[in-house]
Amino acid sequence: MAKIELLDWEAARAEASRIRFKVFVEEQGVPREIELDELDARCVHALAFEEGRAVGTGRLLPDAHIGRMAVLEGWRGRGIGSQILESLIAQARGRGDPAVVLSAQVHALEFYARHGFRAAGEIYQEAGIPHRTMRRKL
Repeated sequence: MAKIELLDWEAARAEASRIRFKVFVEEQGVPREIELDELDARCVHALAFEEGRAVGTGRLLPDAHIGRMAVLEGWRGRGIGSQILESLIAQARGRGDPAVVLSAQVHALEFYARHGFRAAGEIYQEAGIPHRTMRRKL
């Protein structure tokens, strides 16, 4: 089981950026200039640690959106993404958010559905990747 830390951007920046660039920019072709944004400074960031190193990340925005969920390739399929997601959901619930929402890459719809998210709306393109909005009441 990974150790999950919830951090502000200053504390999470180096490791979260490294993971996000590896997964989104290098693996998925997201333009580097749009991967980090001005919202990072206002988010709660989750970092997952295994064997003393950060291997996954995600963020919770002030408006209850969860995003930038990423786990390094060699660590996928071990439940780390689930731990990150559940820690961000718990944070949202703890601060009184009535629901959480996210933009799921289409290949990950089933992952989010297993965590109680329901699809809403049509599939759309974001950074050249098909996504669909998903919501979960808390």
